[in-house]
Amino acid sequence: MAEVKLTAEARNDFGKGAARRLRREAKVPAVVYGHGAEPKHIAIDSHALMMALKTPNPLIRLEGEGGGELVIPKAVQREAIRRFLVHVDFLAVKKGEKVAVELPIQTEGELAPGGNLLEHVLNTLPVEAEATHIPESVSVSVAGLEAGHSVLAKDIALPAGVSLAVEDDTVVLQVVAAQAEAPAEEAAEGEGAEA
Repeated sequence: MAEVKLTAEARNDFGKGAARRLRREAKVPAVVYGHGAEPKHIAIDSHALMMALKTPNPLIRLEGEGGGELVIPKAVQREAIRRFLVHVDFLAVKKGEKVAVELPIQTEGELAPGGNLLEHVLNTLPVEAEATHIPESVSVSVAGLEAGHSVLAKDIALPAGVSLAVEDDTVVLQVVAAQAEAPAEEAAEGEGAEA
């Protein structure tokens, strides 16, 4: 995973008014916490942060007021309609330290013929990984799976140094038989009979 460098500046004003002023200046209010230290209130350029957050679980080095501190995003708040960044909580991390993150699940291959559907019970897989070696995603092969088959958390191959943060028998994906649709004519006849 590549390390992203962002410039952080300390902020001393708090509340809605101060946050709105920061956003008008194209900055995002954020908080860094972890390792038992007092939380640090910072502001980061909104465009640079938005670009960094396009990658799942990015490792970010805060320069400036952060003093070269390594962090990962733990909570990202976005505006409901326009989706711009409102606030971000960062967790301070150190090399070799394990952190709990959620990895996006990528599927590979085609299901067995028959029009079955693949249901994602989980969209992300909770794992523990070294803070400086968090994989971007996990891949799961669904090639040839038929209706009734499930993929459990223990069936997913994880990179070295990554362990599950859920029960082994947690269902991640399942193949569901496609529902046969009644022809439109039969449905119309059924409605006429009820009337």
